[in-house]
Amino acid sequence: VLLLVEDRSHAYLVEEVRRDFLANVSHELKTPVGGILLLAEAVKGARDDPEAVARFAKRMRKEARRLDHLVTDIVQLSRLQSEDRLSDPVEVDLARVVNEAVDDVRVAAEEKEIDLVIVSDKRCWVWGDRGLLVTAVRNLVVNAVAYSGSGTRVAIRARVAPDGAREVIVTDQGTGIPESELGRIFERFYRVDAARSRSTGGTGLGLSIVKHVCANHGGDVTVWSELGRGSTFTIRLPAPSYGPSETKADTGIPASPSDTDQPKETPVP
Repeated sequence: VLLLVEDRSHAYLVEEVRRDFLANVSHELKTPVGGILLLAEAVKGARDDPEAVARFAKRMRKEARRLDHLVTDIVQLSRLQSEDRLSDPVEVDLARVVNEAVDDVRVAAEEKEIDLVIVSDKRCWVWGDRGLLVTAVRNLVVNAVAYSGSGTRVAIRARVAPDGAREVIVTDQGTGIPESELGRIFERFYRVDAARSRSTGGTGLGLSIVKHVCANHGGDVTVWSELGRGSTFTIRLPAPSYGPSETKADTGIPASPSDTDQPKETPVP
């Protein structure tokens, strides 16, 4: 007698997640696509009214922009989920990452009269993908600005933690998140305030992308929040195992062209 036992729990879980993801994607895509179709019919019916055509066209651009953001986020999230680790990490200065991410959000912050404050430690760098890290920080700053009132402040800090880990901390003075919702905010398509998120153009994927970017870099993201007091999101990445002055050949990683242009420095712990 031969008895074979196979645990299919993980396979069933993956299939369930896939079904939920497809259902959510279908639902999210229907909203902007349906809006564009209705507005196209409205434009056709109001072709003799230039003011109405201009108004409908403006709303069509808004829905098309929302659809573009949604498709971009879906593609990026799918790519992140298919890659457990970075294939070719490079030296990334987190101070530059923060500056680039904040620059992309500065116009929206100025419109709401929100003050963006940046503080960065020296030599705060990691091995990673600069583009993905910029996207992660940008998503956090976009959320902070979207859920903050006029005349408030959003602080972004890149720092070297006492244990050597690298952290990017985004703090706002916004509405805050209910404690009962904190465990779900990193889920795909989950929104604490669906109506507010749609009015600001949110896709419900921003925090999920942040979570996967951190995981691909060997780190994580945490949140503290309290209603009426704002929120603080912390991206925490592992400390580099060696500094720029060390020879990469000794560690099995090929040297990049920029290595020879860098001054000799003491390895980062």
